[in-house]
Amino acid sequence: MKEQWNGFKEGLWCQEINVSDFIKSNYTPYPADETFLTGPTDKTTKVWQKCTELLKEELQKRVLDIDTDHMAGINNFAPGYICEEDNVIVGLQTNKPLKRMVNPYGGIRMVYSSLEAYNYKLNPTVDHYFNEFRKTHNQGVFDVYTDEIKKARHVGLLTGLPDAYGRGRIIGDYRRVALYGIDYLMEQKKKDFSSLTGRMNNGLIRQREELSEQYRALEKIKQMAKTYGFDIARPAVNAKEAVQWTYFAYLAAVKENNGAAMSLGRVDAFFDIYIERDLKKGIITEKEAQELIDQFVIKLRLVRHLRTPEYDELFSGDPTWVTCSIGGMTSENKSMVTKTSYRILNTLTNLDPAPEPNMTVLWSTELPEPWKKYCASMSIKTDSIQYESDDLMRPIYGDDYAIACCVSAMRIGKDMQFFGARCNLAKSLLYAINGGVDEITGDKVLEGFLSITDEYLDYAKVKEAYFKVLEKVAQIYSDAMNIIHYMHDKYAYEAGQMALHDTDVHRYMAYGVAGLSVVADSLSAIKYAKVKPIRNEQGITTDFVIEGDFPKYGNDDDRVDNLAKEVLDKFFSELKRYYCYRKAEPTMSVLTITSNVVYGAKTGATPDGRKRGEPFAPGANPMHGRDENGAIASLNSVAKLEYATCCKDGISNTFSIVPTALGMDEENQIENLVALLDGYFKQKAHHLNVNVLKRETLISAMNNPEKYPLLTIRVSGYAVRFNRLTRKQQEEVIARTFHEKM
Repeated sequence: MKEQWNGFKEGLWCQEINVSDFIKSNYTPYPADETFLTGPTDKTTKVWQKCTELLKEELQKRVLDIDTDHMAGINNFAPGYICEEDNVIVGLQTNKPLKRMVNPYGGIRMVYSSLEAYNYKLNPTVDHYFNEFRKTHNQGVFDVYTDEIKKARHVGLLTGLPDAYGRGRIIGDYRRVALYGIDYLMEQKKKDFSSLTGRMNNGLIRQREELSEQYRALEKIKQMAKTYGFDIARPAVNAKEAVQWTYFAYLAAVKENNGAAMSLGRVDAFFDIYIERDLKKGIITEKEAQELIDQFVIKLRLVRHLRTPEYDELFSGDPTWVTCSIGGMTSENKSMVTKTSYRILNTLTNLDPAPEPNMTVLWSTELPEPWKKYCASMSIKTDSIQYESDDLMRPIYGDDYAIACCVSAMRIGKDMQFFGARCNLAKSLLYAINGGVDEITGDKVLEGFLSITDEYLDYAKVKEAYFKVLEKVAQIYSDAMNIIHYMHDKYAYEAGQMALHDTDVHRYMAYGVAGLSVVADSLSAIKYAKVKPIRNEQGITTDFVIEGDFPKYGNDDDRVDNLAKEVLDKFFSELKRYYCYRKAEPTMSVLTITSNVVYGAKTGATPDGRKRGEPFAPGANPMHGRDENGAIASLNSVAKLEYATCCKDGISNTFSIVPTALGMDEENQIENLVALLDGYFKQKAHHLNVNVLKRETLISAMNNPEKYPLLTIRVSGYAVRFNRLTRKQQEEVIARTFHEKM
């Protein structure tokens, strides 16, 4: 074995790149409680205090600073530090904390728009030469887009497509750099390249070119680390180096790319192996172990990307989705909770609650009870944690997977994703009623459809027309996704992240839907009540009158909950009919991020009684206020949506409950939240954002932001500082259901 591996148990990981085998051969499960945890060191306090000052300044300016002289790249910036005490875990995206970079590879127009919004201008030389000699992902996409796709995009039938920004949703196995060192990884890529021989068809040519780019990217990561005085050519020798080496690998990703989600992966058990070895040797103390994790998390909290105002409308709060997956079980049903799982969540105490990294607990009913209670306690205190069912995902992905963005599971270093934002299901229903005509613009968007002109809507007729519209929309959506990801690979390839994957990678084509609860309630109203369309002078239905009552999604009523399932099944079955670029496996999510406000703004009145412009419910949530039978009934409705067969990219549910609904004292609240999570996930539910707070707190924070500078809430798959949301988004969050009874 290499000398850096002394003290580790040997295994398959010694003969091949296999971090999973290393972890399972060497990690130490921790079954006890959090009493071993420590507070921050003086050094951590000083570094975080400096960051807090900078974050306050950034909040006032919206953007602290932008480097307009250098373009994004793994080794394109001089070393950067926070302050004199910043010498535990080092490295910044640019040469100063919170200073953003220009990344024109996704689209130069996006750069111009972003800079103009903050009164900056691109260096004229950079501007001239980039435009003279480089084509962008965005330009490639719009060279190829069909008129159908452009129309669907323009009206908001397809929204948030990554055709002008980095797609993200790729998780490099950043741990590989710490375990094996860069030189070994480069050797393996060279071997893989040599084995790629045969007739030079499109696939083989592209794979050889990408491997060459990956090889060069690894060299750049090594050189970037050298500028900070570290030689990551070799494996890490101790815990500090293991954290630092892993961070350098992640740092390279966010220097090179500005993807919609730059997730971290799963590092708790990995780091813990090194920390336990050092603790046993007496090299570090528990205080110093926590310091490593605290300072690592500080760096993750400082990741920033330059975004357009339009992007901020879709994904508000300046998120980076540095999703950190924690806990879970092995395939042998052994807990993977370690002391470092606790240490990571403890940063929410040592450094204040914060949205990043996006804390994601992989929940199993078999996890140790002390860990469950600690997670519940931290949720109640910070509203900064989301939960995803390890029992549901582990049989599909094994025990070394992680979450990208919010709810998307992938095997680390073996899978990647082609992200695709959302199709507007509610708008599609209106197109079925209006014969493919947009209810807001009056433009004909989909050809070959006739308007429904009946005085009252007939359920069978509407459903038949709606499903035909979904068939057409699926074809347009599929074409758009294939174009986008072909061009992204061609003009904005993520060489550094893909270098930390296996050479033969499995790909997912990640479609998404928005407006599910609106559609379910609308179909229910048409089926169980009487719905009369109100038409304008052009004969376009612009509103509806509902006579009678109808079952509403979110009340554990199969009559409407099954309608939601049927729509998802239909749309996904249509998406699966089409070829996916690079033979990707199609998947689908029910997720909106904060875009539910934008989707609603682009959608007319719907047959469920929702008025034009009103926000959708987030993700798979019931519409605001319609889940009237309590928290458990609401959760039961969402749990009926099928993950494995239909929505393997994730089913987002954002859940808010007032503290007294969980119990009158802290102990009861913790026990009841644990029981609620266990009960929810036993039903094969996938995801839950947890907020434990009162509506009045948010109203006060909206009107008095200076009193709540640290208020963090889960919104839809991620957390955000409440004061970074727009007023409309704050109002939408306040309008959501706050459960007052179980």
